Amino acid sequence: QGQLVESGGGLVQPGGSLRLSCAVSRSIFIINDMGWYRQAPGEERELVAMITRGGRTNYEDSVKGRFTISRDNAKSAVYLQMNSLKTEDTAVYYCNTGPRAMNFWGKGTLVTVSS
Repeated sequence: QGQLVESGGGLVQPGGSLRLSCAVSRSIFIINDMGWYRQAPGEERELVAMITRGGRTNYEDSVKGRFTISRDNAKSAVYLQMNSLKTEDTAVYYCNTGPRAMNFWGKGTLVTVSS
């Protein structure tokens, strides 16, 4: 069983919404701040949202006001609510520790924003 398992991606029209989920192994989740990263075709992977163990959040400028990161400590899960999606949000989304990721990744979940 994977230590980072992302889900919830799909095809959505511009202006639409998606909610991503990430199941994190307990040993990783309880001691780390967590983040959502994305990698668009031909681009470097970037951190777009982060949440501390205490619930404090931080966002990359391009997603501020549109994306909301949250965590469920009982379920060892991290979520990313994405609203007002734009074509430039198209990417594979990953969760990992933040602001510095571990040296392994889950498979990610593909988000495609297109009309």
